[in-house]
Amino acid sequence: MKGLTRTETHFSLCGLNCALCSMHLGGYCPGCGGGAGNQSCALAKCSLEHGGVQFCWECPEYPCSRYDGFDDGDSFVPHRNRKQDIAQAREIGLEAYLAQLEEKRTILEKLLAHYNDGRRKALFNTAVYLLPLEDLQSVMAVLDGRPELEVQPIKERALAAVELLQEAADRRGISLKLNKNPKKG
Repeated sequence: MKGLTRTETHFSLCGLNCALCSMHLGGYCPGCGGGAGNQSCALAKCSLEHGGVQFCWECPEYPCSRYDGFDDGDSFVPHRNRKQDIAQAREIGLEAYLAQLEEKRTILEKLLAHYNDGRRKALFNTAVYLLPLEDLQSVMAVLDGRPELEVQPIKERALAAVELLQEAADRRGISLKLNKNPKKG
């Protein structure tokens, strides 16, 4: 959004984890308020109208009607954890939350570099976005503990990673499918 600049581009104005977004990882979007290439956003415009708050939760009107139905569908990233992520960032502090987010990003980069057979990018992004850090660390420990995978074809490595991520999601009752935006009217 033209005119909006933020120093924090890994955690968006509205609580989405830009650091885990495929558009951000691919260099197509600099993150919320990060500069050129940034998408137009009604919440960014609202931030400017409210003095340039860095996070919506800093606004005295948060949560406002702009959030009605916001989490009902996903974009490139799941929106389901947004409120939970905001609450966690506020509870443990932004710096600690960003450190956890960076750990998740490192895991995602490793999954994409070593386990992506060309068909798993969205699933890996979604899993890392939705699963708690400790579950992701456990999955990576299991994968790292299976040196035989290193010599397997990429398709086999991908299937092993997907199976472990899906098992972790199932234990938590988490769907790793992006939710389509509901049809209006």
